[in-house]
Amino acid sequence: MRRFKKDLILKYFKIIPLIIFIFSNSIAFGAVSSFVDSFTVGENDSGAGQNQPTGVQFNPDGTRMYVSGVSGNWILQYSLDTPFDVSSVNNDLAGQICNFGGSIANDGANFEFNSDGTKIFLVDRTDETIEQFKLTTAYDISTCVHEDEITLGITTLADIAFSRDGMKLFAYDQDGGGKNAVYAVEQYSLSSPYNLTNATLVATYTGPNGDIRDNIQRFAQAMVFNIDGTKMYITGGFATATATNGGVYEFTLSSPFDVSGAITYEGEFDPSAQVGQIAGLTFSANGSKMYITDFTNGSIGNRGVYEYNLTCSFGVIKCIDPSKNKDDVATMESQTQSVKKLIKHSTSPVLNRMQWLRRNENKANLTNQNIKFQFNNEILNSLSKTLIPVFFSNDASSNLNSQNSNWSIWSEGTISIGKSGDTSYSSAKDINTTALTFGADKRDENNIMRGIALRLGSDDVDVGDLGSALDMSTISLTIYGTNPKGDNKFADTLVGISFLNSDTTNSDGSNTTTSERNGIQVYGSYNFRNTYNYDLLNYTPKIKFDFGGTHLEGYSEDGPDILTYRFQDQFIGHLMTTVGTSLDKNFEFNNKSFMPYLNLDYTVDISPSSSQKFTHISTGENFILDEINNSTHNFHAGIGLDLITDKGLNLMTKYTLDQSKGDKKNNFVISADYRASYKSSYAISVHETSTEISYKSKHNNLNVDISSNMDFFAEDPEYGIYLKVYTLK
Repeated sequence: MRRFKKDLILKYFKIIPLIIFIFSNSIAFGAVSSFVDSFTVGENDSGAGQNQPTGVQFNPDGTRMYVSGVSGNWILQYSLDTPFDVSSVNNDLAGQICNFGGSIANDGANFEFNSDGTKIFLVDRTDETIEQFKLTTAYDISTCVHEDEITLGITTLADIAFSRDGMKLFAYDQDGGGKNAVYAVEQYSLSSPYNLTNATLVATYTGPNGDIRDNIQRFAQAMVFNIDGTKMYITGGFATATATNGGVYEFTLSSPFDVSGAITYEGEFDPSAQVGQIAGLTFSANGSKMYITDFTNGSIGNRGVYEYNLTCSFGVIKCIDPSKNKDDVATMESQTQSVKKLIKHSTSPVLNRMQWLRRNENKANLTNQNIKFQFNNEILNSLSKTLIPVFFSNDASSNLNSQNSNWSIWSEGTISIGKSGDTSYSSAKDINTTALTFGADKRDENNIMRGIALRLGSDDVDVGDLGSALDMSTISLTIYGTNPKGDNKFADTLVGISFLNSDTTNSDGSNTTTSERNGIQVYGSYNFRNTYNYDLLNYTPKIKFDFGGTHLEGYSEDGPDILTYRFQDQFIGHLMTTVGTSLDKNFEFNNKSFMPYLNLDYTVDISPSSSQKFTHISTGENFILDEINNSTHNFHAGIGLDLITDKGLNLMTKYTLDQSKGDKKNNFVISADYRASYKSSYAISVHETSTEISYKSKHNNLNVDISSNMDFFAEDPEYGIYLKVYTLK
């Protein structure tokens, strides 16, 4: 179980419940690029300069910059004192180069690293080949060794790019560069990451009107994708209708790293105020900075790398619409789903308990736990001396056949494993829920059962394959009762409160934002059922209503302003109705009772919709999410068995399947009830923020003490179990 803060009850726990279906406000906002600084590449002298720089790249942490060009047969390597700041270039590495002269490459231009920096792929503009180098030290080009030469059959190869997983290769085909040439982005599938052998052409993109050259630019130089593959950028070196010296052209892809789907041309950024002839292009790791190389030959004032600030991540023309990022949407979906399912997770153990008690209501060994409460607080101690004897029997020698006098302790552990598949707008989610519920209840002389239950739960959701995740912890307290309404008719009621805390990680593989949110939830359930007996087979139709509300505090994501959002408070209503039935039959053998059972339920979620307002921190642009709680339908099936023994230990096990559209969850439940003998006793001790549960038993003058402490409110939570065996003389 994750850490719970000490002021849990004084301050709501944090949880993020978001799911995007409709953006009622604008779905994109304008991005502004501003020039920051530049670095002039040294002249081509002594093998340590470059008169015509083309490609530019950085290592992941921005402490090294690499520049290639067509007037020198090498890639230059520079160190940066400040990450991704070209004004902080330290020339101590300027002499460290990857030399591809001689027969390797006649006109080396743009280049790419693989994901771990152990390979370089260099475009040879003259031979129309891709030269592959290995680096014996990652991201140290002075250790480069030529490995291979790959030909794709492209007439004029300008640049290449890879998908994030290295399974796709994109090549910019400048097809001769003449007036009648057709410019295209070609997409290849690879048999393994960054393996260019037998690359297979699968798609071609030729621009919004069938020709990139005529509609966007005159001389393509570079092609770049953002980290998640939803944006593509192409540079043009010669004048266009709007950019006198060429520009940066932005495209939005409907499917990440896939040029076969719908592609929207967003517009052109003109850097001509600084750049004489645009060539290479790259971005910082988080997309907050853009870098352009100037191809101008021999002009010291222009020949270099130019740095620009972006107001939002990778937003050259438009900021990325958060609803178009499948991982972001899936993360927000999972948060809302976890909140809505928490009511079910909190009520199910209690309903299971009441159902189990009715199935086995004639068993004599279901009660008589001896409970002792101890409090450090003097006021609580005074109240306990007055009130606890009214409800609890603490006599270790209680009559085991007296079913109505004492309380029964029970517990239930749940493990739930689920998966939501990939959709057109949301990534796949792996969902794991674990919980432990402790309860105590007793039956009065009118056969009315009342009890209280404490649930400790944890939800872990892994989103996509880049590291996004949700980690939610909950504490739920439920008061419940089951009331007979005649022969074999029962009404189950419960009310409860939950405190929630969630940590969310949004990751694109390189950049990460985190957030924490507090929340409080109140809930209730009403369950009516009537049991019919047919030759010892019990048939129980039922109807159930679940209701509740969740208040979630406002919060801000932690990370660079360019990547983060600020969310306002949110209220989520909850209303669900369920109809179903259960079957069970009892078998008696060897002083034991064995009862298999089957549950079938159909649930409709008729919760009212809610909305969530949030703001992009860097730009101040406001968004609103509507229709968050859409109605859903769920089918539930469960099969299990009860085992009642004459030794005091009783078990209930159950496997369930929950199936809804696009969502499947498997559950395994095990619940235990134990009857204390006259030689045994239980105690519950509450000491400020900690709780201790202990069990003592005597066997032939041998004393066995078992205790467990739980302090979830401490800054460093403590959990433990202790065993002591001893004799007394």
